[in-house]
Amino acid sequence: MTERPENGRQRPDPPRVWIYTLPGGYRVMAGKTDADNDRLSLKVAGPRDWWFHVRGMPGSHVVLVVADNRVPDRNTLTQAAAIAAYHSKARGGGIAAVSATMACHVSKPRGAKPGTVQIRKERVFKVRPALPENY
Repeated sequence: MTERPENGRQRPDPPRVWIYTLPGGYRVMAGKTDADNDRLSLKVAGPRDWWFHVRGMPGSHVVLVVADNRVPDRNTLTQAAAIAAYHSKARGGGIAAVSATMACHVSKPRGAKPGTVQIRKERVFKVRPALPENY
């Protein structure tokens, strides 16, 4: 359901996401639908957050929330990439390639369908699909 603020414009619903907490207090969000992926990647993610998506197959857009100018270590980035692989068609396979970049390098091509984005400054993580141990 959409809300109608005082200015009369509709405010879109917040994205429906799975939320995980990683060691160090980092929060990871994974979109549930193409529309949720769009809102998560383009509206919710801050410019210093990290964005992840499995390469070459359908899956959730995943955002690692980075607060207070922290710099996540490689292990934290790898865990977030494993969550992206888990929430994709690569879940049942072995090692999956996951694209990652800072959210400020994610954009939507004009006229693209929901869930479609383009990225710059890509890093690739090779991970096994997994959720954090506490889930």
